[in-house]
Amino acid sequence: MLTALSPLDGRYQRQTEPLRPIFSEAGLIRRRVLVELRWLEALAAEPNIVEVPALSPDAIAFLRGKAENFSEADAAAVKAIESTTNHDVKAVEYWIKRQLGDHNELRHVAEFVHFACTSEDINNLAYALMLKDARETVLVGALTRVLMAMRGLCQEAAELPMLSRTHGQTASPTTLGKELRNVMARIERQFRQLEAQPLLGKMNGAVGNFNAHVVAYPEVEWRALAAAFVESLGLTHNAHTTQIEPHDFIAEYCDVLRRLGVVLIDFCRDIWGYVSLGYFRQQRVSGEVGSSTMPHKINPIDFENAEGNFGLANALFGHFAEKLPISRFQRDLTDSTVLRSLGSAVGYFLIGLRSLERGLGKLKVDPERIAADLDGATEVLAEAVQTVMRRYGLPEPYEQLKALTRGNAIDEAALRTFVAGLDLPADAKQRLLALRPADYIGLAASLARAP
Repeated sequence: MLTALSPLDGRYQRQTEPLRPIFSEAGLIRRRVLVELRWLEALAAEPNIVEVPALSPDAIAFLRGKAENFSEADAAAVKAIESTTNHDVKAVEYWIKRQLGDHNELRHVAEFVHFACTSEDINNLAYALMLKDARETVLVGALTRVLMAMRGLCQEAAELPMLSRTHGQTASPTTLGKELRNVMARIERQFRQLEAQPLLGKMNGAVGNFNAHVVAYPEVEWRALAAAFVESLGLTHNAHTTQIEPHDFIAEYCDVLRRLGVVLIDFCRDIWGYVSLGYFRQQRVSGEVGSSTMPHKINPIDFENAEGNFGLANALFGHFAEKLPISRFQRDLTDSTVLRSLGSAVGYFLIGLRSLERGLGKLKVDPERIAADLDGATEVLAEAVQTVMRRYGLPEPYEQLKALTRGNAIDEAALRTFVAGLDLPADAKQRLLALRPADYIGLAASLARAP
């Protein structure tokens, strides 16, 4: 869509397509309709509300069909009503009442649509359902695919020795697979927290006290009814609210995604660096151009794109987490306009995940380049030598190795000469003389394969 204001609905619309039924205006209206209809069902199931008799199977099927088959045309009809009411939730109520007029049984209970509800009773549950659907139908799958791509590379390179770099300088060797496993563990930890994050909802009236409910039906156990209703939607009941559910759980949900974004940005930058070093080569894509002037270029654009979109997502997630839990007195309207951008944040995050998955699929490890880098870094064995010297009580082991290696280009012959002159047991000396940087990886390979 060339005239789209946002790249989410323009350049990247195909990548964000799965989110459109969830976070669009139509998606929000559909979930509002679902909540309103299910609330009417709950009222009918309460014996003390005699004015709403138990519904027949046909009536229940009618209500559920209206929710399940809610269409874009239905959403447009609701919006047409809103053009008169200038109130989005009231427009949903009026639309539902019109639908009930077509059913002989339900038309008699039409005034119990939106009974004792404030708009936020409907909205908070609709948004919670949006976040639930986004997590279960989009984010879990996208994150799983990224982890699978990482796992393939991790297994392939579990035993591939690689030079570490701490502070950008040569450091004790590791394996490429183990470094990938480190990041996987970080992602998996946040992933588990995302899956476990409770999604809260409330159904308790204008200021959270069931004021109107109790006046109309003092004999009803409203707290139990509300809790059961919220939980029937697959959400966790929040009994203590003002007019709005305070959005703490949305802040927590956003914070998990933001932490994932930080880990993934860190990963994108490291992969970018390894591509720059030649540790990874990128597969050529036929017809693709890397530079408008330099024909040889295959740029790590997928990782750069992912990093940029995770950054955009995190900026929004951070704002949501800081702003949404704050509301003046029993409510103000600042949360309403902010909540409408939840889909934008998730959209940028999803673009990042898809770019990262695509980039990982193009990587090919270059073991020769990795080995050449490692073979030229004999100085990293200084740690091993001075540690063995410590074990056997040789004087000033650290200082001796520091004088030999710090800031110096040291080759294998120089280190072997140094080791040969040490007063060490024969077996210990032989192990050091035989040691090469590629052998000095500790337990990295087993750590790469560890669950």
